Amino acid sequence: MSNENLVDLIICAASEAWKNDGEVLATGIGVVPRLAASLCMKSVNPDIMMTDSEAWIVSEPVPVGPRGDYTPKYESWMGFSRIFDNVWGGKRHAMVGPTQIDRFGQANISMIGSDYKKPKAQMLGVRGFPGNSINHANSFFVPNHNKKVFVEGECDMDASVGYNPARLAKGWKLEEVADIRWIITNLCILDFTGPNHQVAIRSLHPGVTVEQVQENTGFPLHVPANIPTTALPTAEQLALLNQVDPHNVRATALG
Repeated sequence: MSNENLVDLIICAASEAWKNDGEVLATGIGVVPRLAASLCMKSVNPDIMMTDSEAWIVSEPVPVGPRGDYTPKYESWMGFSRIFDNVWGGKRHAMVGPTQIDRFGQANISMIGSDYKKPKAQMLGVRGFPGNSINHANSFFVPNHNKKVFVEGECDMDASVGYNPARLAKGWKLEEVADIRWIITNLCILDFTGPNHQVAIRSLHPGVTVEQVQENTGFPLHVPANIPTTALPTAEQLALLNQVDPHNVRATALG
């Protein structure tokens, strides 16, 4: 499967992450998550809310890339105060792209290395990730499934909360502090439906094997008895995708 066909499959599959969310703010960070949320709004869940990537709620997804003569269909203003109310109220489902993910679903967007004061690589910092991870649902997108992302131990820096009992605050349950839905990669879709929230294979992309996924993951995965193949995009999905990505920005999203 070519990268162009694969990215279409990934976006269409990822759009299902918000399918049953009802009216929530769908935040896709990056081209693929943004297009997945846009496709979801135009197909399986028209109730989700999206912004113009600034401070306005829009009644239809804003296409990515140059807008030309396109004018966003503004519906309501959503400044920082309303964003925070939305986040703290749990009415948001974000899809982000961490640099590292461990077996607990803890994710890292901050730094690489064992010494925080002298990192091997400095990235964004934790930003709003800690608070986001305990207040609303999150999914992850990984364009290159490998052991550098899916690390053997814990992340070099835990920027978000996961299903780690050793880090659980007294009096809380794991289900009360984390809601991690899916991890969409170039090989498969993962979720946390294994025993004790173990990362499980939800579906395999066409031509990918369980062994291939496990070899590229730094921790054991739960392997269900029956694993479906990720569905190919439909003609309707591809037509809608071309509407929200008229310049084919997604063609280079996997590198």
